[in-house]
Amino acid sequence: MMIDKISWIAVYPDMVLLVMACVIALLDLGIKSPMRGTTYVFTLVTLGVVAYMQADLALSGSTLYGFGNMIVSDTMGNWLKCFATVAVMVTLVYGRPYSAHRGMLRGGEFFTLSIFSLLGMSVMISGNNLLVIYMGLELLTLSSYALVALRRDNATATEAAMKYFVLGAMASGFLLYGMSMLYGATGSLDITTIFKAISSGQIRHQVLVFGLVFIVSGLAFKLGAVPFHMWIPDVYQGAPTAITLMIGGAPKLAAFAMTMRLLVEGLLPLAVDWQQMLLMLSVCSLFIGNLAAIAQTNVKRMLAFSTISQMGFVLLGILSGVVSGDSATYTANAYSSAMFYVITYVLTTLASFGVLLLLSQEGFESEEIADLAGLNQRSPLYAGVMAVCLLSLAGIPPLVGFYAKLAVLQALVASGQSLHLGIAVFAVLMSLIGAFYYLRVIKVMYFDAPITASNIVAPLDVRIVLCTNGALVLVLGLLPGGLLALCGSAIRQMLGT
Repeated sequence: MMIDKISWIAVYPDMVLLVMACVIALLDLGIKSPMRGTTYVFTLVTLGVVAYMQADLALSGSTLYGFGNMIVSDTMGNWLKCFATVAVMVTLVYGRPYSAHRGMLRGGEFFTLSIFSLLGMSVMISGNNLLVIYMGLELLTLSSYALVALRRDNATATEAAMKYFVLGAMASGFLLYGMSMLYGATGSLDITTIFKAISSGQIRHQVLVFGLVFIVSGLAFKLGAVPFHMWIPDVYQGAPTAITLMIGGAPKLAAFAMTMRLLVEGLLPLAVDWQQMLLMLSVCSLFIGNLAAIAQTNVKRMLAFSTISQMGFVLLGILSGVVSGDSATYTANAYSSAMFYVITYVLTTLASFGVLLLLSQEGFESEEIADLAGLNQRSPLYAGVMAVCLLSLAGIPPLVGFYAKLAVLQALVASGQSLHLGIAVFAVLMSLIGAFYYLRVIKVMYFDAPITASNIVAPLDVRIVLCTNGALVLVLGLLPGGLLALCGSAIRQMLGT
């Protein structure tokens, strides 16, 4: 009886999310409003309550295992779920006017599929079992495929959905095959048991590494790291902008959590092997992501390649955790810097795509860099928010992106390895290259003549959330200590259990 009670406590926010997704889907059947006002309000209230529950569990500092150790509720997971829930809320606020103007709110699928994708993220983050993590991943990806194709009368969106589906299925196959190799080698799907079996040293190393290659390949696809990045530019550009934000924001938090569960909690004894793989992925992502972004004229495609380079920085934080077999001295610092980076990246991405959604009026897609020309003359506020986001992504102080890059580089240098020092120098050089294409957009916004003199009209909720979002990018850059301490305590608690 006690086990059942603990199990339900561990997952009750997810159960609320599941029940309310079904309730909202049924409620929407009787709503005729083109803006889906009632559905929208119910969705935001639901997500707000769930985020409060997740934050409350995170603040309790307890680690709970439920359903036969298949689910874990710990501080890191609950904070990531809370931030993912808030990210989906913000995405819905930004995306509702855009979606309504393009006929994507004829039904309530935009809201219900978003909730189900969030539920998939929550299951991924909470998974302590290989199959549970895979089930969460499939719930997220299937919902994402449908969201990308939601604009059924648009050939570009349909093509993007097909590309996403084919490549996503291949990546899921890689991940599942790697998991099957681990199961065959260790005889268990439980991540804790897998860790103990590998630590015993009684399993053939070749078999483990073979499975590890497929697992890292699947994770690299979900993170968007080179050479598994092919889907990101095409899907980001082809999907409706509101859906681009839905798949480019909150899911990055879930992908990070899945990486931590599999590589750190389950496969830490193989760190020497997977760190070498992450090293190649990160270096290639930084190089190709930044260089390819320079050549782009489509701002969504540019931000897609920017995402690839940003994920390279996240991988740099993860690969610097274990040094010369020492998994105690540097791990907390390295992994907390990666967690801090991915959270601040999602925060910045939300605001930057929020401005693009705001500029995409009915019948007009603000997707080209030239479409931002003279934005400062039309609206200094929104130009300022976009400039803050771009400068943060470039790593310019005193914005949060600068401190995120600094934290990752500090973790690399602190390891004392000459290789890591060289990689840190390389990352700085790539960031300098990346600053070019961010500053180019700012130049267009502030110094080019506007292509239209029309006013930018935004609903009150969008204006409030967008201004708050932009302000947080600046405030967290000036005062990063609180969020960094939160990430550090969450990682230390995860490593301690």
